[in-house]
Amino acid sequence: MTNFMISSNPASPFLQELSKGLVTTFSKNGFTYTDNPNDPLQLVFHFVTEDSIKPFRRKAQATFVVAVLESSGQPYDLFTEVYPFLIRSLANHFMYVNHHAGKTDVHFLTPEQGCYSISYREGDDVQAFYNEIFERLQPLTCSRLVINNEFSEDLPQNLWEGDRITTELSHSGKKLDDLDLLPAPFPIDKYLSERDMRHLNKLYGLGGLSYGNLSARSDENHFWMSASGIDKGNMKEIGRDILYIKGYNDSKNHIEVSIPPNVTPKRASVDAIEHWMIYKEHPDVGAIVHIHAWMDGIQATEINYPCGTIELAETVAQLIRESENPSETIIGLKNHGLTITGPSLENIFNRIEGKIQRQVPMS
Repeated sequence: MTNFMISSNPASPFLQELSKGLVTTFSKNGFTYTDNPNDPLQLVFHFVTEDSIKPFRRKAQATFVVAVLESSGQPYDLFTEVYPFLIRSLANHFMYVNHHAGKTDVHFLTPEQGCYSISYREGDDVQAFYNEIFERLQPLTCSRLVINNEFSEDLPQNLWEGDRITTELSHSGKKLDDLDLLPAPFPIDKYLSERDMRHLNKLYGLGGLSYGNLSARSDENHFWMSASGIDKGNMKEIGRDILYIKGYNDSKNHIEVSIPPNVTPKRASVDAIEHWMIYKEHPDVGAIVHIHAWMDGIQATEINYPCGTIELAETVAQLIRESENPSETIIGLKNHGLTITGPSLENIFNRIEGKIQRQVPMS
């Protein structure tokens, strides 16, 4: 199913031509255009204006929504001014089109605060411009999310209050905070109505948006991991802040989580599928840290797949497999951050101390 649609009327002549070009280009490359929102949808281009940032209410997780906003003159700051538009539109990706100084820049923003840009000037090959947009978006729109959880109240009683490993996770979260590597959770409830929050929670299980995560192996088949949407510098409660990951159910496409009784759990981090793949393949890996930062001289993914997708997890797993020492390696996630493996959390922090660059290069 590769149906796609334009959900709203583009407001300007440029956006109208852009819309036509996108329909033609995607249709030539295996997508099927539809104007029926009730059809199964793989991709939606959702044109919005500053005065009307209305979300497209997708009916399925698999529908990838690209919101498009246009402005002229001095461009807005991408993270303080444009990023909230992405949140308010409930989009998976945001195209910010800005006309300034004789050219048009298209900035692509991701929920992980990744950003990259392409430019177009009058007289340039317009089809090459549309093709570049297609090449950027196609791998992302066809990726498969693994963000659903199945919670079972079967955590062994001796783990209800945690153990030595969860204590280490909590201390490591504080270390990340001390190193200023934990951006404050984005206050999505400030920008979304109660109705939109309910829709987001129903569809994706999201109640908050935070950045970075860490995990540590419990035994051969299980690991502890920070939950989603929490303050990772203050992790305390088992089943809410720190989760016991049992595995991945491929047939049902969900992460299996074991919790204590009478706990309202937080969802597992979207990167749980990536961590699961790494632990499963590499028994010497005892811990994994993911941060939105960078280091020089590292291998990196070539495509900025969304967090929580099989494709991102498989790509990172492959790069770790090909590395000189999979149990102690650092992989860059394009326009995103780092995944770092080690035999222990202490080992990881000792290796990265003094080498971290807080600014992730964008391209």
